[in-house]
Amino acid sequence: MKSVPATPPVFILCGGQGSRLREETEILPKPMLRIGDRPILWHIMKIYAAHGLKRFVLALGYKGYAIREYFLNYRAHVLDAQFRLGEPHRAVFDGKLEEEDWEVTLAETGPETQTGGRLIRAARYLEAPEFCLTYGDGVGNVDLKRLLEFHRSHGKIATVTGVLPPGRFGELVVGRDGAASEFNEKLQTSGGRISGGFFVFRREFLERYLAGKGEDCVLENEPLRRLAADGQLMVHPHDGFWQPMDTYREWKLLNDLWKSGQAPWKAW
Repeated sequence: MKSVPATPPVFILCGGQGSRLREETEILPKPMLRIGDRPILWHIMKIYAAHGLKRFVLALGYKGYAIREYFLNYRAHVLDAQFRLGEPHRAVFDGKLEEEDWEVTLAETGPETQTGGRLIRAARYLEAPEFCLTYGDGVGNVDLKRLLEFHRSHGKIATVTGVLPPGRFGELVVGRDGAASEFNEKLQTSGGRISGGFFVFRREFLERYLAGKGEDCVLENEPLRRLAADGQLMVHPHDGFWQPMDTYREWKLLNDLWKSGQAPWKAW
């Protein structure tokens, strides 16, 4: 029996329309919205790369051409360049890419395809017995080495990272007289865990839970619900930082953290 490779590929779902950030996503797909001077997608890939996971399959959809252009012309986006205007193809780039050993597959999965359908269409690029999967709009300081170790230890088909939901509003502690005794603008609540993405799957998931389904398959509905009902979905708890970017407020929060030099997800 072949041993499980130490570095499974990372599938990132990049095709959603980001309707709650409509003013920005009318121009760019949500994974290309910038935190600092780089797209959030780059930040997500850097998180994985910091743990040695550098093989990426980007499942493209809505405005996927923007993601294609960024990575196909990556050196031009991040390095200084010298060239004659009449000969741009002969540009000389100054500097070395930190990401030069990344392997990136740009997989077109359709503008209207749902999350499960995107994985189904991109699965033709899966050659390993296991793979990682996450969304192109959330970051966290998830210990991916521990996540993989946990996944391989329990023998089930899948593992999801269970996070504490970020608090969207300030918490008020109110006394009997109606006066606020505390106001806490906290990042997390103390409620139950939710899915934070950062999944690990055995290839068997595709064959048992996605076979025969089409582009309208929503990963988070029937496939994952049935997986859980079968006792094949394990939760790896993550009590550290995790933040999605669903709203303008959350986008601004991530940018403010990055500008402060205290971005918790920066593992590189």
